[in-house]
Amino acid sequence: MHLLFAEDDALLGAGLYAALGKAGFEVTWAKDGQSALDLILARDFDAVVLDIGLPVLGGMEVLRRLRAARRDVPVLILTALDSTPSKVAGLEAGADDYLAKTAELDELIARVRALIRRAGRGSLSVGELRMDTAARVVTLRGVPVHLARREFDVLRLLMEASGRVLTRSQLEQALYGDSGAVDSNAVEVYIHNLRSKLGASLLKTVRGVGYALVRPPS
Repeated sequence: MHLLFAEDDALLGAGLYAALGKAGFEVTWAKDGQSALDLILARDFDAVVLDIGLPVLGGMEVLRRLRAARRDVPVLILTALDSTPSKVAGLEAGADDYLAKTAELDELIARVRALIRRAGRGSLSVGELRMDTAARVVTLRGVPVHLARREFDVLRLLMEASGRVLTRSQLEQALYGDSGAVDSNAVEVYIHNLRSKLGASLLKTVRGVGYALVRPPS
């Protein structure tokens, strides 16, 4: 599940970014409102966690422009402004949920997952391969396939790419960010394991470029 996380507070943002990643989300962090809006309009996110007090372009204006562009991605407002008028304003501007920054992290994660489920954004399919991204369940021809956490994440990225080739560096960036905590052949190991569990014909290596999931002819 791919989240856009918009927060300008460096300390708070770093903590939430790490926690959301550990909860199984792929997180893109925007630190100002204009960057957040540009990213949301350019990419397909499963949900947005949006601060109101963003620089450059405020969170409420991001939300208004997003809805004016008819983008229906679920949005959870996460803010220090916890008054009833602020909540009403956010919901009327198009937010799907509203949570104070004093809330427990477990509640934030649960609410984001609930938004994704309600929006029907928690499933992917390629041919007879199915993935429930919220429950982290994969089936092939109706049979459950057990995947390790990183194998699941790599497969999800390839399924979301809709047959496009993803380079090793793109996969590493999505999996590990800028942490640098990655073995040089980690992606190759995940691809090898996925081929063993799903069948070699589903995963294509484009020599010198990267990897792609083979889509069946329509």
